[in-house]
Amino acid sequence: MRITSSRFARAFAAGALLLAALAPLPAAGQSIDRQFRAWLDADLWPAAQSNGVSRATFDEAFRGVSPNLKLPDLVLPGQKPQTPKTQHQAEFGSPGNYFAENTVRGVSAGGRARAGAHARTLSAIEAATGVPPGIVLAIWGRESGFGRARISYDAFEVLGTKAFLATRKAMFREEVLAALVMAERGRIPPRSMKSSWAGALGQPQFMPSNYLKYAVDGDGDGRADIWTSEADTLASIGNYLKAHGWVRGRDWGFEVTVPAAVSCALEGPDRGKPIADWARMGIERVGGRPFPAHELKGEGYLMMPAGRNGPAFLVTPNFYVLKDYNESDLYALFVGHAGDRIQYGDRTFSNGWGAVTKLYRSDIAAMQRGLEKLGYDVGGADGLPGFRTRRSIGDWQARNGLAPTCFPDQTLVNRLR
Repeated sequence: MRITSSRFARAFAAGALLLAALAPLPAAGQSIDRQFRAWLDADLWPAAQSNGVSRATFDEAFRGVSPNLKLPDLVLPGQKPQTPKTQHQAEFGSPGNYFAENTVRGVSAGGRARAGAHARTLSAIEAATGVPPGIVLAIWGRESGFGRARISYDAFEVLGTKAFLATRKAMFREEVLAALVMAERGRIPPRSMKSSWAGALGQPQFMPSNYLKYAVDGDGDGRADIWTSEADTLASIGNYLKAHGWVRGRDWGFEVTVPAAVSCALEGPDRGKPIADWARMGIERVGGRPFPAHELKGEGYLMMPAGRNGPAFLVTPNFYVLKDYNESDLYALFVGHAGDRIQYGDRTFSNGWGAVTKLYRSDIAAMQRGLEKLGYDVGGADGLPGFRTRRSIGDWQARNGLAPTCFPDQTLVNRLR
């Protein structure tokens, strides 16, 4: 079909208007790639230069790098942050799902299998940091499958994308600058710096800023290589926990039975008391074993991740050091539990995880907002029932003549939303 110049001009103009309407970006018609490159030169490069990074290192780090728009939690230029529909409709599952026996046993068996080969390194780490071998091995296993996990993302693609487009730009800006400092200091060539989709590096899954602060040489070669050196990985994990306050000689916690007379609303790191006081209230270690004598005067905290619907624990300050590694009660509990199984043998929790009413995270968030309206501090209406939400539920139940369970269910959602 022959098209005249005027018809071509009209067709071109119409096509241009259509493309403009479909484009995700406002103004100027710049592609995200071009905006990304402009941001690198005008914003990130001056900050990197002020941190001692050379132009050669900077250019090599971002050679061929474009924003990865498949990463989660991104906000494109001109858009506003939104809660993803899949998250809004995500089912809330039992905390017990986190402790699938094949997963826990994989970490505990893998840790025991490696304990002998690394005995000298682990002994040196415990002497230097106070962190027992089981805990170090459990973190290694949980984070990277003892180094077997495939960690294949380009760190500068991930960190650069998130520093430019993520909902938490400021945090990722600090991390990409730390990664550039790592490259400048010769820790690892930029193109060899592989990360998770969240930007975490190597076998212990350190963010770059944590690498600069806590990575150490465990094999005596003068380098802190958390990618290929198992000794450096283990030593770096121990050093991280020590720096975050690991208390030498104390355990992480104990599974316990909590009598009905002791309210589950007493949970939380701000409601601690000596373990001897908890024992006088009737809280007992499972299996009838006494609490170690050296722990009785130490501070302990009630932790009931499923309220009355699952196992209960008295945890020590070391539990919250584990939580510093990954901001999750369940993560810290997994590591403590797997660490015990590595050192003392495979024992499952004595109490099982109860069934959970089918709820969506949006249901729990609505319940949390209802509790907030009543003056409760639930730690934010995010659809995740942390300890502040759990104890708020228990307190509200007790005030309304209900047996406290400290855990959400459909009845509570219906009454409180």
